[in-house]
Amino acid sequence: MSDEFPTIDQYLAAARSRLDRVEPADLDDALSAGDLLVDIRPEANRVAEGHMPGAVVMERNVLEWRLAPDSPDRLPGIGPDRRVILMCNDAYASSLAATVLLDLGRPATDLVGGFRSWSKMRAERRSSRTDP
Repeated sequence: MSDEFPTIDQYLAAARSRLDRVEPADLDDALSAGDLLVDIRPEANRVAEGHMPGAVVMERNVLEWRLAPDSPDRLPGIGPDRRVILMCNDAYASSLAATVLLDLGRPATDLVGGFRSWSKMRAERRSSRTDP
């Protein structure tokens, strides 16, 4: 491997350094403030692990065309200044995709730990409410 290219871990760290990432515990506040949650997980994962309440489902392969502020194929009703929070399974693909949206002029970030982290947090909260 050439020294001129970063490792994937370095690339991911550089991408994440550009993001103001959202913790699962802070997601509701971000959505209440007007951010849009976009679920980019493959359909098989959504079916197997569950759907994210309130999320817009968008396949990763059309993300740029649906969310770039100047795209003629941008989803209607999503203003060019509205911040998007991307969510995948474990927050790897979403971190990289969020930086692409930033490069296109869309305010974007991702959910730390992805759907699986949010789902685990939700289960722990439910468990703590039912424990004596």
